[in-house]
This record gives sequence, C-alpha cells and structure tokens, in this order.
Amino acid sequence: MTKTDGLFDLSGKTAIVTGASYGLGVTLAECLGQAGANVVLAARSLDKLEALAKKLEGDGVKALAVECDVAESSSVRDMVEKAREAFGRIDILVNNAGVNTDAGMMPEKMDDAAFEHTVRVNLLGLWYCTKEVGATMLTDGKGGAIINISSIAGMTGWKDYPPAYQATKAAVINLTRNLAMSWADRGVRVNAIAPGYFPSEMTGPFLALDAFKKWVESSTPLGRIGELEELVGPLLFLASDASSYVTGHTLVVDGGYTATAGYAPFPEDVYTFLGENIPDSRGIPIKPNAD
Repeated sequence: MTKTDGLFDLSGKTAIVTGASYGLGVTLAECLGQAGANVVLAARSLDKLEALAKKLEGDGVKALAVECDVAESSSVRDMVEKAREAFGRIDILVNNAGVNTDAGMMPEKMDDAAFEHTVRVNLLGLWYCTKEVGATMLTDGKGGAIINISSIAGMTGWKDYPPAYQATKAAVINLTRNLAMSWADRGVRVNAIAPGYFPSEMTGPFLALDAFKKWVESSTPLGRIGELEELVGPLLFLASDASSYVTGHTLVVDGGYTATAGYAPFPEDVYTFLGENIPDSRGIPIKPNAD
C-alpha cells in the first residue's frame, strides 16, 4: 500500500522565500512554515520582514528576516550566507520577488528604464538567487527544490500587455527547463508556478476597475479571480517529496484561463483608465494620423 503520511511534511528543512514582505510572498512563507520548514524571509523592506518573522515565530516557526535586493548579486550572496549561518543547508528556494514596472504602458511608448528594471528584477534577480542557492545544493549532494514564480503572461502574447513583464516571465519558464535538465542528475529539482489573476499589489489597481475585473472573470472558465490560499497546495506539492519525480515543469494555476482558445481585447473603459493613470499618455496606443 502506498504511504501518504508525511508526504507534504517539510520538518527540518530550510526554505528561502524572496519578495516575502507582502502579498503572495507572505502567503507562501506562512505555508512553508506551517509545513514545518525553517523560513528565511528576503526582500528590501526589512521592517515588514521582521514583523512577519515575529508572527511566524509566535506560531512556532523558526524564521530569519534578511534585507536583500535580488537585483544586486552581492546582496543575494550576503543573504544566502546569512541563511546558511543560521540554519545550515538550504533545501528549498522560492523565487517570488518580481515587479511590473511597465504596467499599463503601451509597448510603443515604453521607456528604456522601465523595461530594464523589470528585466533586472524578474530575470536577473531570479537568476542570481537560483545560481547561488543551486550551487550550495549541488556542492553537498543532498539535492533540493527550487520553485520559480512565473505567470500565465509568460505563456502567450496578449495585446497591449506589459512587454517586459511578459518577456521576463516567459524567460523564467525556459530557464526553469534549462536548469532542471542541467541539475537533475544531481538531485536538484527546478519547477515553476504560473499563476493567473490573483489579488496583489500589482493587480490591485486594475482589478479595482470594474471593466477590467469583468474582462478577467469572463475570460476565466471558473468565472472568478483566484484566492492566494489556492497557491498553497501547488507550492507544497513542488517543495515536498510529493513531487520527487517532477522537474522542469510549469504548474499553471489560473482557473482554466490558458486552456481557452478565445481572444478578447481590453474593453475601451480599460484604455480610458490607462490614459488617466499612466503619465505622459503612455497608456494610450499610438494610432495612425488621420491625414
């Protein structure tokens, strides 16, 4: 008979969660702690991390708050060193830190700084963390689990969607495959989660717009926005021995959004909103001159 006891148990393991100061990062860190892991909280907002660490410790979880800018490789190295000093080896890495600096800008009006910043955090930041932690896992030969938070935006092309965000999330999916193949023979599993629309600091202003929210709901077979707690199961699956034979996989959690073949452009109300809220008319598409 197949044993299921302790299949999702992370007792004695140590997990790093980047972008752990708010939203999804908090939910993921709490989930790993509840499953028994020691949790290293990494982000730029040290005060928020310390508050979360105190809360986790009150629940019996060993937690460490470390200020870290994932876009700076030296900051990442320092964070990983502190994590190892506190808990020994690192068993799990959750690359959650991300930005959407180009949100609402039309591609033809995007400024270089916004594009570059998104790439630096979403792709380079994830790479710095993965390389640093992956090397420690490979060195001691005990394996590990790396989970990259991508997005359904990285799986297809959407009209007038933030191009840098889409490009980086697509890159994360392929980097996940590359590293999974490169490290599988040494026991390091690398997978990704591609969430659909969930409440967050990024999506909040858009989901507050009734036309946008209805557009998302009508495009999603389950007919609603996801709840953050619905990402807990997928995370625990990929972080634990429950997925011991899974690597190089992108687990889509989107209410069926990407299973559909239809295409629905933004309602005009969305462009009105972008025109009113994105500076320098960057939220309004360039249209051919009438003459």
